[in-house]
Amino acid sequence: MVNAPPPFIPGAFVGAEHHYRARVYFEDTDLSGIVYHANYLRYMERARSDMLRIAGIDQRAAMEGGEGAWAVTDLTIKYRSPAKLDDDLLVVSTVEAVRGASVIIAQRILRAHGTLSDELLTDGRVTAAFLSPEGRPRRQPAGWADRFTAIMNGENSPC
Repeated sequence: MVNAPPPFIPGAFVGAEHHYRARVYFEDTDLSGIVYHANYLRYMERARSDMLRIAGIDQRAAMEGGEGAWAVTDLTIKYRSPAKLDDDLLVVSTVEAVRGASVIIAQRILRAHGTLSDELLTDGRVTAAFLSPEGRPRRQPAGWADRFTAIMNGENSPC
C-alpha cells in the first residue's frame, strides 16, 4: 500500500495578520548554513501569495483572463538576525494600505519557537501594483480592494 502525502496546509489568518510557516532547507543557505539574503524575499512572496489565495483573490484567473498581474513596485527590507539551516520560520503579513491599483503589505519573518518569544529576523514592506497586460497600472479587479480592506480590518472569512 502506498502512503498518500499529507494534505497541503496553507497559512491562516489570525485577526488582521496572515501567518505562514516555512522551514529553512539546505538549498536556502550559503556555505555557512545561514539563509542567503534573497531567500527572505522568497519566503515573503510565498506568504503573500498564500494570503491572497486564502482571501479569495485569484491571481491566476486574472492573468489568464487578460486582466493583468501584480508587480512589486517598492520594497524595503531590514535584516536583523540570520535564519539558519533547519529553522522553523513564521512569516507574518499585514495589509497596511489599499489603493485603487495597489496595496502595501508589511511582513515580518520570525524564528518560531512556538511561544510569545519568537525572534524577529527580518521585516519589510512591499508595495504591489496591479498592471495591465501592457504593463501599465490599472485598477484591481472588482472586489479585490474590498477584500484587502476586509483583511486590513481583520475580517478574513473566506469569500
